[in-house]
Amino acid sequence: LDIFRGMTIAFMILVNTPGTWSHVFAPLRHASWHGCTPTDLVFPSFLFIAGVAMYYSLKKYNFEFSGQSLYRILKRVVLIFAAGLFLNIFPYFDRDYSTLRIVGVLQRIALAYGFGAIIVLLVRKNYIWITTAVILLGYWALMYFFGGADPYSLEGNLARRVDIAVLGENHLYKGFGLPFDPEGLLHTLPAIGTVLLGFMTGNLIVTFGKTWKTVGYLALIGAGLIVAGYFWGKVFPINKPIWTSSYVLYAGGIGMVLLSLLFAVIDMWNMKGWTGFFNAFGVNPMLTYIFAGMWTKTMIAVKIGDISLYNWIFTHICSPVFTEQKLASLMFAIMQVLFVWIFGYILYRRKIIVRF
Repeated sequence: LDIFRGMTIAFMILVNTPGTWSHVFAPLRHASWHGCTPTDLVFPSFLFIAGVAMYYSLKKYNFEFSGQSLYRILKRVVLIFAAGLFLNIFPYFDRDYSTLRIVGVLQRIALAYGFGAIIVLLVRKNYIWITTAVILLGYWALMYFFGGADPYSLEGNLARRVDIAVLGENHLYKGFGLPFDPEGLLHTLPAIGTVLLGFMTGNLIVTFGKTWKTVGYLALIGAGLIVAGYFWGKVFPINKPIWTSSYVLYAGGIGMVLLSLLFAVIDMWNMKGWTGFFNAFGVNPMLTYIFAGMWTKTMIAVKIGDISLYNWIFTHICSPVFTEQKLASLMFAIMQVLFVWIFGYILYRRKIIVRF
């Protein structure tokens, strides 16, 4: 699981920090709206992994709702949400807070984890799949019946209207050309489904243990979810920004298949020689994620002459190496992965592990 998490963080840095957004290879871009690229699998992988890990962390409470278990959940939610808000503010702490974006990636992870954890403590494990189905079908109904003439469009989707009403336009992401937040409130609901898929995966792994049966079930169920998500996508399009229910199944299925492959290679075939690089990311996921975000924003904020440090590195180091700008842009991104890896490796070697 740490290796899967580490691979996800490394790929996240790779796709989030190209040298220039004008020159990026297609698989390293998000789908413009409907559809799914490899880049669109990063975020659901985080939530899926959080769900798998949640099985182990809540097992110590025997999956029973109590003051102690609730306190642990709420504490983690607050810490992760606060970390996301900090990244939204950094490094401009004297900014105009009336335009601060409130939600974001870590905020969604916090909320989806929190609600997901409470659900698994209140609902019997045998009924988690029913709860997940109700969430995904209910979200589909909400989006379809209350989304207007074009319910899955950027302009008309219900999730956007909810965010505008609750958070206000000034506090939403503007990267789509109008106020719309891909990590908004309503579409956190199906993201809970992604966490619950991870939880059920954790249950499967513990049930069958270190056996080929585990590998087989993960691969088979994962493949089934991919197919189900694909066909559901014919009527409820696979879409990351509004986190459609078909996207939950499709991305969750791919997560299960990848985990089954890693389980076979690492645990069954004992091929671990290549895993060290990703361990440096995976054992301190939140810390390396926050560091990566702070480093990127620092490069953008620091000026060398009339350009940012970010652009200076790309222009003076990467571009002279590759005349093909997409390769130069990729080189810059790989440099950022390696820089954050050094940070994670220092923590890993010193056995410093910070859990949120």
